[in-house]
Amino acid sequence: MTRTLIAGLGNMGLSHALAHHNHPDSEVVALVNRSTPDLPDELKSYPLHTDFHTALTDTKPDLAVVATYSDSHADLAIAAMEAGADVFVEKPLATTVEDAERVVATAKKLGRKLVIGYILRHHPSWIKLVSLARDLKGPYVFRLNLNQQSTGPTWETHRNLMQTTSPIVDCGVHYVDVMCQITDAKPVRVHGMGLRLSDEIAPDMYNYGQFQVVFEDGSVGWYEAGWGPMMSETAHFVKDIVSPNGSISIVEDTGETSDSIEGHTKVGSLLLHHADERPDERMDMDNEPGHQELCDAEQAYMLRAIRDDIDLTRHMQDAVASLRICLAADESIRTGQPIQLQEPAQ
Repeated sequence: MTRTLIAGLGNMGLSHALAHHNHPDSEVVALVNRSTPDLPDELKSYPLHTDFHTALTDTKPDLAVVATYSDSHADLAIAAMEAGADVFVEKPLATTVEDAERVVATAKKLGRKLVIGYILRHHPSWIKLVSLARDLKGPYVFRLNLNQQSTGPTWETHRNLMQTTSPIVDCGVHYVDVMCQITDAKPVRVHGMGLRLSDEIAPDMYNYGQFQVVFEDGSVGWYEAGWGPMMSETAHFVKDIVSPNGSISIVEDTGETSDSIEGHTKVGSLLLHHADERPDERMDMDNEPGHQELCDAEQAYMLRAIRDDIDLTRHMQDAVASLRICLAADESIRTGQPIQLQEPAQ
């Protein structure tokens, strides 16, 4: 039985806590949150701490789930590993590349399992999309976006997130991770642009951004993200991967609005287009998992990684690479200059 501590009880943290509450191989030893949260009935009996370090000392967990705000991820993950726990940490892994590399180095040095919360890696439709894209062979054009017309409580959450993290970093790491899974090439150059569309956020923050990334194999990617009540619902969900041999796309026909958390992961169908004369293939994706089911799958994978000693080297490598690209895009937006990540191959 894995003794599990969950820190951060926002939307994702609560879902992860429920996943462990319902998993037969996990025992929730405590929850951590700085304020008193509104807990579902299933979680009300667990001890609630306000300080993560005290909770580590008191409970001595085998596994720590870190679902706090992004700027605390690195320090809490390292503290948990140094206390003897394996770690699941929500994306992004950190708010700087240096901190992300520090977390990964600690995991390797101490022999701890480290899984980062890339929820799409556990979605059967997205797994199939990645597989079909790799079969097409590169170089690739990646066209990906996720704009959210957020209002009310969701806009409040977005404003809180933007105190430390921009939309293209917070959301972008998911979709850049998809790029990294499809192409094995290293990123070479990033160029971004963005705009502050609301006076409700800090003067040095932007709530709309887009960037282009060039990979060593010649692949190119575009990602766009915007948050706020002014965002358009039109073309808010574009997911295309193009290669010389054809393309694979998500056909967004789920009926969800851009602000729906369920709509961010649901796949109506996949459309495989061949560059030759073969007809297009449309694959309807039945029995799509919901948000809680995906969190259940993430935590089940975390527990299997511990039990079966799964090699997480590529997973950690991709997590740092996707963060590096998104943070370079953020820097490019703020400086107005393209960012060179490495010298292009000769």
